[in-house]
Amino acid sequence: MNLPVLIVGAGPVGLTMANLLAARGVPVVLAERNAATSDEAKAISLDDESLRTLQAAGLAEAVLGIVVPGTGTRYYDRKGRPLFHARGPEPYRLGYTFKNQFAQPELERLLLQALKDRDGADVRFATELVAVSDAADGAVAHLRAGDGVTDLPVSWVLGCDGGRSTIRELRRIGMTGTSHRDVWLVADTLGDEHDERYGMHLGRPERPTVIVPGRDGRCRYEFRLRPGEGDSGARPDFATIERLVSPYRAITPDQVERCTNYTFNAVVADRWRDGRCFLLGDAAHMMPPFAGQGLNSGVRDAANLAWKLAEVWHGRAAESLLDTYEAERRPHAAAMVEFSERLGRVVMTVDPMRGRLRDTAVRALLLTPWGRRYLCEMRFRPRAVHTAGLVVRTGQGDERLVGTQLPQPRVLVPPSLRPRLLDDVLGTGLALLGVDVGAAAWDRAAAALPPVTRVEVRLGERLPRPRGERQAVADADGRLEAALAGARGRFVLVKPDRYIAAVFPPDQAARVGAALARHITVSPERTP
Repeated sequence: MNLPVLIVGAGPVGLTMANLLAARGVPVVLAERNAATSDEAKAISLDDESLRTLQAAGLAEAVLGIVVPGTGTRYYDRKGRPLFHARGPEPYRLGYTFKNQFAQPELERLLLQALKDRDGADVRFATELVAVSDAADGAVAHLRAGDGVTDLPVSWVLGCDGGRSTIRELRRIGMTGTSHRDVWLVADTLGDEHDERYGMHLGRPERPTVIVPGRDGRCRYEFRLRPGEGDSGARPDFATIERLVSPYRAITPDQVERCTNYTFNAVVADRWRDGRCFLLGDAAHMMPPFAGQGLNSGVRDAANLAWKLAEVWHGRAAESLLDTYEAERRPHAAAMVEFSERLGRVVMTVDPMRGRLRDTAVRALLLTPWGRRYLCEMRFRPRAVHTAGLVVRTGQGDERLVGTQLPQPRVLVPPSLRPRLLDDVLGTGLALLGVDVGAAAWDRAAAALPPVTRVEVRLGERLPRPRGERQAVADADGRLEAALAGARGRFVLVKPDRYIAAVFPPDQAARVGAALARHITVSPERTP
């Protein structure tokens, strides 16, 4: 398994995947048909989970330098009056602000430079995948660069090549869902005076509009076009742009960075794996833009698949582990596609009666504490929970944590007791948290499970005391207690993408170990 992994597509998802794999010691070849990274601001929002994934590649701090952190979304009614402001749930629950605006060209340049600085990364622009052939222990990718085609033996091929994925077409993988005919005009502008640190969704049925201010005078405008105002794929003339933007600002042609008409799809690929080929991001699922989750869903794909590929590539896991990728990711991706589509129908309706009903219902909800939390904390957004794949349910006690993502509070770490983000303690592999368990319980778990990072979690106002190979952490601000109080006296097994695989009492360690053994190989070379 010394062959590299081929990643097709150098957009944000492909670049993130390449950095994650290279950080885990897996050689990668990144092939992009274009001559350089994109100069168009397509995706504009990174959520806290995406930043946490970039933290795993050592890139979160650099990315924070190009985002507007802690943004929200303000929704307006059919008459342009504010309805509510959605900021997401608990701030910094995953270690970062819930929503963050950015410019895609800046992000791609940053990710590309980071990849070039890593060992084992081969970046090839102006290179197109034309075919993939199966081999005994891998695949052969046929790549065209200039006038020639070269054959590249690889271990795996990852399709991060967008909605018109070459790999999906080569493998004849269909997509199921809906293609919408509504035409929207999107314009990315410069020199803008908007300084709001939130996006604005204007729910006027006569002209649904989205305005999202960014850094350094950038601002995105999106307008629902009426019949006859423009066709999908066409570049609007400046007169149309000026007419639509004029209620919000004066604009000149040189201040239009990008503008196009588009329609959107709400579709999911029929399968995400075909032999040695995998689909990620828009190649696997496409959704309307109204929830800002297209790119973030692709980054979730990368976080889920990267560690599994690395474990298999290094010989520390069976290939069956890769089959858990689609099982874990598809349900949430499909739910997010459906949610984005439904959100667009409600928020961006062109039906005056539906707009009136929407506004009445929202104002009624805002009168109740539960309704206000539901809207302002965006609890209406689908929650990612792994119900299949690498999850083990023992039926012992409260298992509501199983399959959910472990929060990332700051914890006290000896000997300095300086607060640190939890992921910096957990390492890059499987981690076993013992929540106020005794030494005998640790001995039982160590005998039943493969080598993992072991962390004693001390709840309450107590000092952490590391013992032997076990690290120890304590609560810095009450958030660790809030996250794990329900697991007191139990072990919490955390996957490298920070989703919880199992919560179990000490006497169930052998059962969990047996379930892991179906995928995870115990070998002398394994290191936590």
